[in-house]
Amino acid sequence: MDSTRFSGRTALITGGTNGFGRATAELLIAGGARVLVTGRTATSIEETRATLGQRAVVVRSDAASLSDTVALADRARAELGELDLLFVNAGIARSASLAETDEAVYDEVFATNTRGVRHQHQRCLLHRAGTRSAHRRRRRRGDVDVGGERQGPAADERLRGQQGRAALDGADLRPRVAATRVRVNAISPGPIDTGVLERSLPAEVVERSRAQMVANNPMARFGRNEEVARAVAFLAFDATYTTGAELPVDGGVSQLL
Repeated sequence: MDSTRFSGRTALITGGTNGFGRATAELLIAGGARVLVTGRTATSIEETRATLGQRAVVVRSDAASLSDTVALADRARAELGELDLLFVNAGIARSASLAETDEAVYDEVFATNTRGVRHQHQRCLLHRAGTRSAHRRRRRRGDVDVGGERQGPAADERLRGQQGRAALDGADLRPRVAATRVRVNAISPGPIDTGVLERSLPAEVVERSRAQMVANNPMARFGRNEEVARAVAFLAFDATYTTGAELPVDGGVSQLL
């Protein structure tokens, strides 16, 4: 990769300490960008900080917490100035049957994957609106906000928490996009080898689930984290006349089956 491709660019990636969030951070940093990523556990934060090096700021932030989100927007302003990319990627998955999904599980998933997504968009759009005027001509083409969501077949009758965008419909986003000229797009990953199955499903279910997903995939394999990262970078910096789009990165599952 050209080490100057993303020179001068800035990005905030939530949930950037593992999976395709971290792969995106690595790709952008390799191209010269400055990146702020978030995580929730001390181990993953320290490991990511050591891996990404000096061009990255790695902080603890819980997407379900409004106070954390407000603090994150302030930290991004202080560390990066104006943002070129917001990649809302933080999400959780909980393995539970319908009968096992009690109010606490539902509230936890909703707080992170729906309400948290809305708050992150809202706070960072306000941040961009506040910093934009001084840089309008210089940074116009870099304005993009990529919302990520995890999708994939559930194993057996198990339910997996998915990062939702129900709270971010077009009527809600349109005036904000018009006011700030931020492009808002989404990626929809299919089965990506992030380790989420191993973390969220019982061991005896994982092997069967993976085999089923591969058998049902037109490309007969799982996707790689770096393949999602390249899709994010495309929407962020190359697709300059694209907004309101959803780009499947799923081996053709959503298009061919």
